[in-house]
Amino acid sequence: MRKQVMRDPYEILGVGRTASAEEIKKAYRRLAKKLHPDLNPGDDKAASQFKDISAAYDLLSDAQKRARFDRGEIDASGAEQPQRQYYRAYAEGPEGAKYGPEGAAGTENLFSELFGRGRRAGFKARGSNMSYSLRVEFLEAAAGTKKRIHLPDGRDLDVAIPPGTADRQTLRLKGQGGPGLGGGPPGDAYIEIHVQPHAFFTRKDPDIHAEVPVSLAEAVAGGRITVPTVDGDVAMTVPPGSNTGTVLRLKGRGLPDRAGGRRGDQYVELRVVLPDPPDAELRRFVERWEAGKKDAPRRRAGIKK
Repeated sequence: MRKQVMRDPYEILGVGRTASAEEIKKAYRRLAKKLHPDLNPGDDKAASQFKDISAAYDLLSDAQKRARFDRGEIDASGAEQPQRQYYRAYAEGPEGAKYGPEGAAGTENLFSELFGRGRRAGFKARGSNMSYSLRVEFLEAAAGTKKRIHLPDGRDLDVAIPPGTADRQTLRLKGQGGPGLGGGPPGDAYIEIHVQPHAFFTRKDPDIHAEVPVSLAEAVAGGRITVPTVDGDVAMTVPPGSNTGTVLRLKGRGLPDRAGGRRGDQYVELRVVLPDPPDAELRRFVERWEAGKKDAPRRRAGIKK
């Protein structure tokens, strides 16, 4: 079966190769709001596109991976380009000197002799530490989950993601690194977690921030609305006379802090949205509304005109 070639991640996100980290993040969030599976249930095409933009963001949001991709050292999936794998370590010596077949054989004999002597002398060494990266969805990191990663040596490793795990947080798995030498202990595995941005939620330490639209009637008269949280939907009261930019707090609806103590809060910023399509009755009312014509919101904000 022919291996599918991934598209250029810059092309997938619709950004230029000189785009800043913030521009890349904004492009991902814009696309995620349209293609997220929660917003497109049963749409396989949208699910596939969302998977592509998530993989593209995972690569380009990591400065080291992005630089390696730009240099052609890894492909769009993050895999090593074949012509670069380990070539330089074996083919070039100090100052870029090339080793021929005889030199390579001599190097192998040197290591064989060195480690052979070590084994005969009871030499033991701890295994090397191994580093990996793992992409998880925002809500998975919030609630905690388990993920399985496939290691280069053929092993499968189950990784427990603690609730409230932050983006770029590194988890240490003791004894899951490279094997020791001569009976020495194995090294550790370090897993860097890449939390994907969410279409609605933004994390600020243990607190969650979300922008929620409300109708004009709900903003003027107040009322009970349903608000999404990382734990599911909850009811919240909108006070009468609320405006766009009004921020309400849902206590304890954020994430656990690093110490595992109290949970943060969720802050909901209201955005007043007019009817769509426009309502003719509402327009006629506003045209007859004398008090509304006298209101001066820009002047209250310090704008003269």
